[in-house]
Amino acid sequence: MRVAVIGVGNMGKNHARVYYELSDVELVAVADISPKAKEIAKKYRCKYYKNYEEMVKKERPDAVSIAVPTSLHYKVAKTCIEHGINVLIEKPITSTLKEAEELIKIARDVVLMVGHIERFNPAVIKLKEVLDKKEFGEIVSIIARRVGIFPPQIKDADVFLDLAVHDLDIFTYILNEMPKKIYASSGKGIIKNREDNAVIMAEYENTVAVLHVNWITPVKIRNMFITGDRGYGELDYISQRLKIFRTIYEKEYSDFGDFIIKFSSPIANEVEVKKEEPLKLEIKHFLQCINKSKKPIVGGEEGYNALKLAVLARKACRSGKVVRV
Repeated sequence: MRVAVIGVGNMGKNHARVYYELSDVELVAVADISPKAKEIAKKYRCKYYKNYEEMVKKERPDAVSIAVPTSLHYKVAKTCIEHGINVLIEKPITSTLKEAEELIKIARDVVLMVGHIERFNPAVIKLKEVLDKKEFGEIVSIIARRVGIFPPQIKDADVFLDLAVHDLDIFTYILNEMPKKIYASSGKGIIKNREDNAVIMAEYENTVAVLHVNWITPVKIRNMFITGDRGYGELDYISQRLKIFRTIYEKEYSDFGDFIIKFSSPIANEVEVKKEEPLKLEIKHFLQCINKSKKPIVGGEEGYNALKLAVLARKACRSGKVVRV
């Protein structure tokens, strides 16, 4: 299979590397307006194009990864899809819901996948298995943090589209449902023209999820805490570690007839997780979907839903009101 990468900045250069490392595909070209991309092309022994449209017409790749700025996702993806090329777009799918809807409509004859990379994090996959087995019982609450310093290369997105969209998608994934309501509060601490910090609360059928995102914290943190009526879990996205604490308690009555619950020390267990590079797993899945005509785990609809939640969280923040999903 002949593949190409459009946009080889922070994420795109890693897409190029992974394609180059895979034995069953040929990386034929990279496209980027930056002359620095020539170094990526040389490193991975492929052609360089400044103009992605020229690359698409001349190389006719079977598949492309699109890692351009969010505001360009729709335009670039539309061009590729209209040329019959399978597309993997870095998250979020587009910058607006209308653009996402249009892409989904025209992508009926190609594979359209959105790069929500945390879906391919081995620790998240293992957590999903544990939750599906009801080992935590009913999930009561989820708290997630995705914070770190401001990435200067991001010039057209806020923390809702760049950061929150990740965990809002994971909430949907592990709970198997969309939230009913969303509330959010945000601020502009360092960057004055867009939100650089936010706290989002999403209300599900039986679960409340709280997400804290920012570009202010000087330490990169990516974690999640899950509380169920039969257990508690701690997940670290970066180290790919998952710890589980199983609740032990007894229900009885006191000498005065009052109902009480007695807790014993929880049973702690670090779940064995086979650590792998999420991006490599994501790209392998993309290629497999093309080869076997399968629907991606994160297709256009899933990408649309994640974007919708991020957009609604921003709306809730700016309106100061609870927003129904």
